[in-house]
Amino acid sequence: MTDEKESAPDGRAGGGEAATLGRSPQDAPGAADGTATAPTGRRWRRRRRGEGARRPLWKELPILIGCALVLALLVKTFLVQAFSIPSGSMENTLQPGDRVLVDKLTPWFGSEPERGEVVVFRDPGGWMDGTPIHRPNAVQKALSFIGLMPSGEEQDLIKRVIAVGGDTVECNRGEPVKVNGKALDEPYIYPGSTPCDDSAVGTVKVPKDHLWVMGDHRNDSRDSRFHVQEPGGGFVPVKNVIGRAFTVTWPVSRWATLPVPGTFHNR
Repeated sequence: MTDEKESAPDGRAGGGEAATLGRSPQDAPGAADGTATAPTGRRWRRRRRGEGARRPLWKELPILIGCALVLALLVKTFLVQAFSIPSGSMENTLQPGDRVLVDKLTPWFGSEPERGEVVVFRDPGGWMDGTPIHRPNAVQKALSFIGLMPSGEEQDLIKRVIAVGGDTVECNRGEPVKVNGKALDEPYIYPGSTPCDDSAVGTVKVPKDHLWVMGDHRNDSRDSRFHVQEPGGGFVPVKNVIGRAFTVTWPVSRWATLPVPGTFHNR
């Protein structure tokens, strides 16, 4: 007796659908190599959900701008800050209108100014009396607050450190400046200026935690020499120092670093 299978109306073998629905996991796609393959429709739905979760640019832009401003403020407060040179007291090293970057990071780790460095410091008291102050507009104030431009309202000065606490400075007419008995070789002084002739002060001893500072344009700089008769004795407290100027960034034609001159080594 021959066992015959019933044919389905469409000509397929009877039980074919049941066999397909009931096939074992080993027959599923991807079973041979052990990888599971999700249905195509499910993958498409997941991809569309992921794309729909992204914010549009107009929503992300304010967040990006806010992060950039916070970062700029942190950089200005803890790392570096730009300052503008208002006068010719540091010529020719620095020209009026130059922009310099000042290192504010190292003082946080206990570093103190050294001889020969160009530093920015707050007015010790009375040094800027009579100096006109630029009044910036609201936009300039906002940009200077976050460090994107120098401030015109701050009472800060920039000079070169000649001596530090414990040093003895000799500043006599017709002679070079001497620190601890050794004469300084100062090629950075403005051409035609003299080391001390216009304001000789003799011999001074720098107190601990203070600095003796002078401008590179000695004939056009109201530095420590001009304040020896005042309460502070012409010395700058180390705590008043904002940081060391280490490079000229503007104008581009005057880009330069501000290293310590060799004459200050091994003092």
